[in-house]
Amino acid sequence: MREERRIDGTILATPELPLIDYLCNLPLELAARAAAHPEKTYLAERRGGLAAPWTLCSYAQMNVTVRAIAAWIVAQKIPRDRSLLILSGNSILHAAVKYGAMAARLPACPISVNYSLMGGDYGRLKHVIALVRPAIVFAEQSSMFKAALETVDFGDSVLVTDDPAALGKTSFRRCVFTAEVVATAAGASVDASIHAIDADEPSIYMLTSGSTSLPKAVIQTQRMLASNLAQGRQVLGATAGWSDRMLDWLPWSHVSGAYTKMGTLTSGGSLFIDGGRPIPGRFDETLANIKELRPKFFINVPSGYAMLADALERDAELRLKFFKNLRLALYGGAGLPQPLYDRLQRLAVESVGNRIFFTAGYGATETTSGCMAIYFPTEEVGIGLPMPGLTMKLVPNADRYEVRLKGPMITPGYLNAEDERARMFDDEGFYRTGDAAVFNDPHDLGKGLKFAGRLSEEFKLGNGTWVAAGRLRDSLLGALSPLVRDLLICGENREWLSILVWPSQPLTDDLRVSIGERLATFNVGRGASERIRRVGFLTEPPSVDAHEVSDKGSINQRIALGRRADDVSRLYAEPCTAEILTITALPD
Repeated sequence: MREERRIDGTILATPELPLIDYLCNLPLELAARAAAHPEKTYLAERRGGLAAPWTLCSYAQMNVTVRAIAAWIVAQKIPRDRSLLILSGNSILHAAVKYGAMAARLPACPISVNYSLMGGDYGRLKHVIALVRPAIVFAEQSSMFKAALETVDFGDSVLVTDDPAALGKTSFRRCVFTAEVVATAAGASVDASIHAIDADEPSIYMLTSGSTSLPKAVIQTQRMLASNLAQGRQVLGATAGWSDRMLDWLPWSHVSGAYTKMGTLTSGGSLFIDGGRPIPGRFDETLANIKELRPKFFINVPSGYAMLADALERDAELRLKFFKNLRLALYGGAGLPQPLYDRLQRLAVESVGNRIFFTAGYGATETTSGCMAIYFPTEEVGIGLPMPGLTMKLVPNADRYEVRLKGPMITPGYLNAEDERARMFDDEGFYRTGDAAVFNDPHDLGKGLKFAGRLSEEFKLGNGTWVAAGRLRDSLLGALSPLVRDLLICGENREWLSILVWPSQPLTDDLRVSIGERLATFNVGRGASERIRRVGFLTEPPSVDAHEVSDKGSINQRIALGRRADDVSRLYAEPCTAEILTITALPD
């Protein structure tokens, strides 16, 4: 790692290894894979749960379908300032539509299915429609989104769906069967469009999480996609076995899931779409798929790994089938608590006699996807180091560093938000992530970095003390693992800190005592910015519909605290009620 240390404490770091060559044209990548391995499965899905068989789509089939969709889109003569909106969840056809739009040079915008399922006034969906101005809306299963499709004004757009007849009155100019679109004959117009792709023109609009405001549309180009995918192949691809069979549930409306889908393509692998989710009642399908497929590569969010660890400890067959072929496990979305990491490694050694390679996927929608990773020997969890092609700038911020990034995988900006550039980029062109990090080893950058919170999540106590909420949350999750599934940090403008927790098991007196003891130990030697005084216990799971949980499974702290204002108030009520746990100091 090349380092430049400036007199003001700023550090610049760039990998010694240059980024490998890459092709800035995913439709051509698909065509090449289809020519080389026409019969190999690219995507597999099943509808109807575990009882349904897998539906397989080969590289050749995907290429034919993509070209047909592209031909149909080209024939519509849509202006380049419009887009194609994808409402559907992960599916073979979803992927084909997205690649077809790329081939037709029409920016595609996949959105969370929750925007169309929540009901109410569909505020986020309306906002996105106004922002990206779709000329085409793809809703594979129209019955699933019937209420939204009949309620919301989609302007002059065309609806492509499986069953237009199932809908009532809509604002769509017309409705078209997906079968009609995929039956379109593809010819020279498609080839001309694919070869005319400009590497730096908008190809995809990926939406930000909208945790503090309405979502922004991040412009992603073919150069961004191709360079980021090349990074992954260069440092992790062979190790991960991405040319083999993969299993993933992450939604394609989020960059991590989208990356896995495209990374599988550029590596020539087979992606099996997991119908399970890391939430109660949905995780059993993931576990069954693991037993059946035994993937070499596994990706999940920390809460998913916590549920997996619980299941692995209960099921010896699952342990053996999970670890036997596993070559790489990746976590993203949030920091992985060190105790959970150690727990999984212990289970691996007990099952197959060796530890497993764990890495992080650190990045943002604005960086295409993960552009920093652990690709060096370490037993520390964290966000790793920049992959080839990326320069990292660390700007001192109290006892941490603000992370800024520059490289071909960084977005040029947000759609229709030119005034945001000054906030997004510093005067040297580095993207301001808004994240903080610390060194695993202050004397050796090569040992990687550890996430130290979102700067925007920091808040002040009533006495003016700053609280680094993101870093504190990770520390608390580590201290309380495996007793607590997740937690919320409370205390903004209050005199002291409290937390609301989701226990990982039914709440009992023994569990309360254990949590209290852990926190008493945690509090030793800590100041007001880290010391926890009270704990409240949450029984209602975090709500996906209310955006408390993102599509990737992480908790949106601000939204969750807003919805649970009454729970927060009870933490600070005097006198304290019996259900609230007060943490007492350890005896001297």
